[in-house]
Amino acid sequence: MRLGVMIGAERGDMARKVAKLVSDIQWAESAGLDTAWMPQVPNDFDCLTMVALMAAHTTRIELGTAVVPLQAQHPVALARQALSVHAMASGRLALGVGPSHHWIVRDMLGLPYDKPAAYTRDYLEVLDAALAGPGDVDVENASFTVHNPTALAADTPLPVLVAALGPVMLQIAGERADGTVLWMADEKAIGEHIAPKITKAAADAGRPAPRIVAGIPVCLCANSEIDAAKERANRILAEAETSPNYQRLLDRGDARTVGDLCAAGDMEQILRRFRMFADAGVTDLSVRLLPIGDTRDELVASKYRTRDVIAELAKAVQ
Repeated sequence: MRLGVMIGAERGDMARKVAKLVSDIQWAESAGLDTAWMPQVPNDFDCLTMVALMAAHTTRIELGTAVVPLQAQHPVALARQALSVHAMASGRLALGVGPSHHWIVRDMLGLPYDKPAAYTRDYLEVLDAALAGPGDVDVENASFTVHNPTALAADTPLPVLVAALGPVMLQIAGERADGTVLWMADEKAIGEHIAPKITKAAADAGRPAPRIVAGIPVCLCANSEIDAAKERANRILAEAETSPNYQRLLDRGDARTVGDLCAAGDMEQILRRFRMFADAGVTDLSVRLLPIGDTRDELVASKYRTRDVIAELAKAVQ
């Protein structure tokens, strides 16, 4: 199993955000992590632009988006941007995409959120054709009528991963993409629902076994602090639980909150949880560092302790 870390813009002025992104990605590469995953937060930096920035300060680590909302831009425009960033990153981009959620697409952007799975299938048909250039992109389906030339092409494979939670989306991801990027999925949901469905869909379509990227919070702490770590996860990460998509996924596993997904405790407890995800079929683990503490200094110290352990565990899970 490959081990990666989530890196995203945080609070502060723009210059501080940029400097912190550079510092975090340089640490991730020096620590030997396989991938850094950039989330697309609705009110913050563009994740593909973050990839381009981080590519300029690294040479080895894979750089992934988790995930680009499909409705926010035309598939030809996304292909053009992704191929440009992939070239800047010397072939290290992993393009994670997804149909997002109603509270982002409909409520924030004012765009339709009808039949997101069907829209995703149509979108991927255009995106695949545009990524396969150079040449003409000629696709007509229920959502798009595209006749667009492109001079761009990837010199090395550009993996496309689709955020897929339900059976229909997993079928689409298995048939048309290189894997899936997950959040709010525990070991049971992955082992009994996600991994079997997407793997079968890929096999039936004659595609290689898919990547399954699972995102979880991680906190190195004493046993007496585990409950506090879970409570903090529920406090700062619980917004996603309001999504019907995530609620249906939680129903397929044992976790009921994002705190239940948190790998918290000492190094052995965290490693044990990592191995449970690997046994469930996860190919890539995306760690969301979760510091705990009552003051800023305590939070920073907790983050660095957890980060050091993640660097050690990167060697153990491979």
